[in-house]
Amino acid sequence: MLIVCRVLLLTTLITIFYIVCVLHYLNASDVRMVGFRYLSIAESMEATDIDNPALNYGVVVDCGSSGSRVFVYYWPPHNGNPHTLLDIRQMKDRDRKPVVKKIKPGISTLAKTPTMASDYLHPLLSFAAAHVPQNKHKETPLYILCTAGMRLLPESQQTAILDDVVTDVPLEFDFLFSRSHAEVISGKQEGVYAWIGINFVLGRFDHADEEDATVEVTTGSQNQQPISRRRTVGIMDMGGASLQIAYEVPGAISFNSPEEQEAGKCMLAEFNLGCDVDHTQHVYRVYVTTFLGFGGNMARQRYEDQLVNNTLAKNRFLSTQMGLSEDKPYMDPCLPVGLSDAIVRDNHTVFLRGEGDWARCKDAVRPFLGLHNGTMSPGGVYQAPINFSNSEFYGFSEFYYCMEDVLRMKGQYDSDKYSRAAAEYCSTQWSTLKQRLDNKLFSQQADMGRLKYQCFKSAWMYEVLHSGFRFPTDYQSLKTAQLVYDKEVQWTLGAILYKTRFLPLRDLQQETLRQNHSGWLRSSFVYNHHLFSLCILVVVLAILLYILRLRRIHQREQRQAEALNLLWAEEGEHQGS
Repeated sequence: MLIVCRVLLLTTLITIFYIVCVLHYLNASDVRMVGFRYLSIAESMEATDIDNPALNYGVVVDCGSSGSRVFVYYWPPHNGNPHTLLDIRQMKDRDRKPVVKKIKPGISTLAKTPTMASDYLHPLLSFAAAHVPQNKHKETPLYILCTAGMRLLPESQQTAILDDVVTDVPLEFDFLFSRSHAEVISGKQEGVYAWIGINFVLGRFDHADEEDATVEVTTGSQNQQPISRRRTVGIMDMGGASLQIAYEVPGAISFNSPEEQEAGKCMLAEFNLGCDVDHTQHVYRVYVTTFLGFGGNMARQRYEDQLVNNTLAKNRFLSTQMGLSEDKPYMDPCLPVGLSDAIVRDNHTVFLRGEGDWARCKDAVRPFLGLHNGTMSPGGVYQAPINFSNSEFYGFSEFYYCMEDVLRMKGQYDSDKYSRAAAEYCSTQWSTLKQRLDNKLFSQQADMGRLKYQCFKSAWMYEVLHSGFRFPTDYQSLKTAQLVYDKEVQWTLGAILYKTRFLPLRDLQQETLRQNHSGWLRSSFVYNHHLFSLCILVVVLAILLYILRLRRIHQREQRQAEALNLLWAEEGEHQGS
């Protein structure tokens, strides 16, 4: 009986010890699973999940020349990899619409009343504050960035407007906002931000896969070996008044003269999008410049101005009076066949008749590029080299409109197909073109203005591309687009990506602490795992040992019983005899 009690007691103690080991093991497993849950943040739905406490937010106000717009962005915590960027996305409301609001006119109209600047921005900031969760306001950076309209103001008026914003905005809103968050950005900065935004949406800052096109990049860092990474895209954007181009220059640049080097520095921007200045994986050297007066509308205006001046000058010495009456119009090769038009300048009227000769139109617009030593603009603007055999470009605005509105050939640019289509359009009778518009054979954006100036703008685009920027006519890597992945990409996306590039340091530092803690957890887990295995081994050995001991006890008792039985049997035999 005593042996049985001992066995039961020992079995109970072993069972308790086993249960404790199991619970300790499960507890370590639970801690590890919490870590996994933290690292696996689910992708956001189309409508931004404002109830997700892990999301971060940022607000950018674009103060343009004709109005101001506010954009709200969000991003999940950084993944801890110092070579990856924040995953910034535009916030969407519950109706799945982008959180953006616009007001008119531009902030530059407050030049004489700068103390009204903060009141002017109040509707935009209230709109943003209503969409960003209240408990996130104090950690949400706010950037107020002013562009073209403010650039035209004297510096004193710019400063007065910005001072009012910096002073009054923090009194009403709790966003993370300081003096450095409000500024007038240059055209160069705006171009860089647009380039960053486009490439970010296209995923060109991610690590390259085997099938991706790559380039060898040489940064400005000393003793830095060239690195191979995913090829970025260049962008060209032709508006009504100006033309802009931006592209990465991956290789080292050699200048022909000190003057060229000085000019090049003004158009080259080298920056690090990574969160650590010591890491060069995201160092980019971008050429960016803006050509004022080279937009489609301004180019046409300059063309017409010269046409009027030349016509008036010629008629002073000739009796034909060509272009000064409707019955003797000037034959314009850049207008569709049969179109009658008139230009009025300073009480002078020049009458035009469309000739629709696209080849002659190209010759007529080429001088307006102001080519000088093979470069664009009268001043001989420096252009960084482009590796046309390993590059890719996107064309926006007029590049897209010229190809799509009436020619209906958006997407990849083919100079031969484009030239044939443009020449055919120019040579088409004006009455036929109007009938096609009435029959809705053109895009919805096409109107009478597009029909009228398509011939000129298509020739201007061609000359800008091939004579100005010197793209080969067989270049196959230009795409014209209005949207990227069905989204209009604003330069503000590139701005907040650049402005917040150091924020991952905070997450990385926190991650380091977590990793140190998780390192202890991992070592603890390994220790617990071995301890658990040892517990099982001890329990099994204990059970085996006691089974053997019980067997020995049983065998000893059996031998004793057999000896007693034998003794009793012998005693019985003695008594019987």
